[in-house]
Amino acid sequence: MRKSRLFAFLLIMALLVGVLAACGSDGGEATSTPAATDPPTDTPTATPDDPVDPTPNDPVDPTPDDPGVDTSPVTIKWVLWDYATIVYYRPLIAAYTAVNPWVTIEVVDLPSATFMTDMATQLSGGDDYDVLTIKDIPGYANLIKQDRMEPLSGYGIDTGAYGGVVEQISSNGEFYALPFRQDFWVVFYNKDIFDAAGVAYPTNDMSMSQYDELARSLASGSGADKIYGAHYHGWRSASSLFSILDGKNTVVDGNYDFMKPTYEMVTKQQDDGIVMKLADIRASGLHYSAAFYSGQIAMVNMGSWFIPTLIAACANGDIETPEAWGIVKYPHPDGVAAGTTLGTITSLAVNKNSEARRKEVAIDFMQFVCGDKGAAVLASVGQFPALKNDTVIGFLSAMGGFPDDANSKEALNVTQAYLEMPMSDKSGDIETILNEEHDGIMLGEKSIDEAIAAMNERVAELG
Repeated sequence: MRKSRLFAFLLIMALLVGVLAACGSDGGEATSTPAATDPPTDTPTATPDDPVDPTPNDPVDPTPDDPGVDTSPVTIKWVLWDYATIVYYRPLIAAYTAVNPWVTIEVVDLPSATFMTDMATQLSGGDDYDVLTIKDIPGYANLIKQDRMEPLSGYGIDTGAYGGVVEQISSNGEFYALPFRQDFWVVFYNKDIFDAAGVAYPTNDMSMSQYDELARSLASGSGADKIYGAHYHGWRSASSLFSILDGKNTVVDGNYDFMKPTYEMVTKQQDDGIVMKLADIRASGLHYSAAFYSGQIAMVNMGSWFIPTLIAACANGDIETPEAWGIVKYPHPDGVAAGTTLGTITSLAVNKNSEARRKEVAIDFMQFVCGDKGAAVLASVGQFPALKNDTVIGFLSAMGGFPDDANSKEALNVTQAYLEMPMSDKSGDIETILNEEHDGIMLGEKSIDEAIAAMNERVAELG
């Protein structure tokens, strides 16, 4: 490693420690402000044993003494949402500007609920944003259609480092964004319930049939003493997307016959009292966190975003025995590698129409955030970066309150993550159709065959 790169990274980490020691928040919606450097500090943090080797994706060594860097002052605009409350924005900006002090990053904060629509509208109106945060696939597809984003294939980016995710968001052989955050699904389990039942804990290599058998072996009792073997939150993704884990189908393909075995499993679990019925969950407004905190749920499948929340709940006393939980990798179909799971991403893109110098800096900032250095910053504030390596896994598993067993740490290693909603210009309409027919199945209003036939017919009508 070159000394300038090592110095740059150590400077990043030193500054990050100062940033995380500070406290405060500001911002708001639909505002533009130079970035501050004091993030909220309610997310657990950790320190790596060894510094991360800075990202190989950086086009230049971002140090002032590199003669190839234009160090004249420049300001770029980063459009995002919830600047005041999302913990990672300020540390990322602070880390980048620490080694690129000639760069000012101006934050434009738009409302979260309508973010992608508002950003697209403002770009159409000529707003000069440089770095674009991509919140969802339908909005991303719309920006491709409008030709708003810089094509990235010509920048020498190693897309292989993202485990196939970039290929899933490519369009006609081109990609326009890089993921910097990636949440993935795991199984959370209550060790006390397993111990009381005399059942061995789940493993990191669990087939779908083993998962079903395990859930059935743990369900017991009734009324106030009822123990459920597993739990599915009200989202369609929680109970139906086991069906895409073999990599042979996606939810935008147009034919949904492949989902029948999954629906047969989960509806039988409902009928047999192994899991709560969706109708009861909806009627009570039960959140998956409250279900797990109750001590009546042996396993719940949920995204990695639940880990910091669960750690905080343990620290706050919301869980009676905070040490009694762990995580394992998602269950997988037979013949599919352990560590195959569902994923959601947050990405960065660059405005195609940015002024040349600003575009150059925006590309560099995007690669910084989406590369190894950005990954280390994200992990240090308890977030899950799209790029994962041993140091990043060390950050995450060293969070105070994270389970201390080896299986929980290993569960953070993902083999393959399939996007819940992959790239399609019809993804928004498909989502609506699938949600409606899914509810028909899970609420007992339609048979599985009737609902799947309706999915096939209605999606075909989209053209």
